[in-house]
Amino acid sequence: MSRSLLALIKDGFSKLLVLMVLILPHVMFSQEIQKDSTKQKKIDIAYTSKGFQFKTSNNRHLLHIESRLQFRFATPGDQNPLNYDDIYATDNTVFKINRARLKVGGHAFQPYLKYYFEYELAQGNLLDFRLMFTKWKAFNIKVGQWKTYYNRERVISSGKQQMVERSIITRPFTLDRQQGIEFSGRVFEGSLADMTYHMSILTGSGRGASENDDNHLMYVGRLQWNFLGREVSMSGSDLDYCLKPESLIALAAATNTSPYTRFSQDGGGQLDGFEPGVTGQYEVNQFMIETAFKYKGFSWQSELHSKEIIDHVNLKSTQLNGSYFQAGYFFSNLIPVVPKPLEVAGRFASYNPNADITKNLEQEYALAFNWFFKGGHRNKLSAEFTYFALQSDTIEGDSGLRFRIQWDISL
Repeated sequence: MSRSLLALIKDGFSKLLVLMVLILPHVMFSQEIQKDSTKQKKIDIAYTSKGFQFKTSNNRHLLHIESRLQFRFATPGDQNPLNYDDIYATDNTVFKINRARLKVGGHAFQPYLKYYFEYELAQGNLLDFRLMFTKWKAFNIKVGQWKTYYNRERVISSGKQQMVERSIITRPFTLDRQQGIEFSGRVFEGSLADMTYHMSILTGSGRGASENDDNHLMYVGRLQWNFLGREVSMSGSDLDYCLKPESLIALAAATNTSPYTRFSQDGGGQLDGFEPGVTGQYEVNQFMIETAFKYKGFSWQSELHSKEIIDHVNLKSTQLNGSYFQAGYFFSNLIPVVPKPLEVAGRFASYNPNADITKNLEQEYALAFNWFFKGGHRNKLSAEFTYFALQSDTIEGDSGLRFRIQWDISL
């Protein structure tokens, strides 16, 4: 199939999806009129934190539609360096629409039967499609495709990040989007034993893959202790100015056997140094410890990762380690002359792609300034300075500096 035909198909699918989204509210409106012609108001329409919302008068059906655009300027280049050569690979200036998302969600028949779709318009990818049963807080069921609930940095929406982009450890350690089923819930809410859990059984083949390469599925578990009796909101900044501290400690683990050593929005792929895999070649076992905290304009989050890749074809094992520490604060709470919409945030990240090599380290130092317009994360401007330092057993070390500025707006 030619590229032009593929592009035509993608363009047609995108237009069809948008058309369906525009027509659906009118269809629901017409059906509601037919059911009860005596009621004056059939559909409640409002603009909320999730975009435009359409809700039937009995709240049996709800639909929200949201679009998000992310414009980014970066120099030199925009991609994180993976090795020494990448630091000087380009001196280009980048200006692009980094993300263009269409989000559709809500509930049907009952408020606890929820659904959600997310489509990347710029690349023509269906990112999320999931159905959720949420009748009880202690036990929820989710089926479909979504970002695997493993680590906080990846789960937080790209529109609610504190920095311009996720850290250098996301690429080697994220499980990204997978298809399958998840069981989750929150128990002992408000007590010292307040816990949130997630257990997932997934295909383990990445976004868009509806089946596994063999009979080995991906298994993921996460246990989060909300030891102050309050959950930390799933965003990177304390915009709500929490008067009561929120904190968590979480443990997560995953195991999977597949042809891949890493996952991304594009699906399964390989880390540097690993050849394209065959069925069942790579067994990946990984573990993570995570913390997060928010209080009166201050926010903190950190992750410690360990990952073992067992190559069953070449009969070798590789251990990867990584971590990041990130904090942000609205200094207007201490210094009155500082504008209230301004947040200052910093991050340190470290990645060792092979623990058997002592001098094999990639480090990231980042400083960001966020200006939140009315609407908070829904309309913000971010500027970030990032310094990269790389070391290996053959190179004494080298470094590079990058600047990025980004406007993220949800409509």
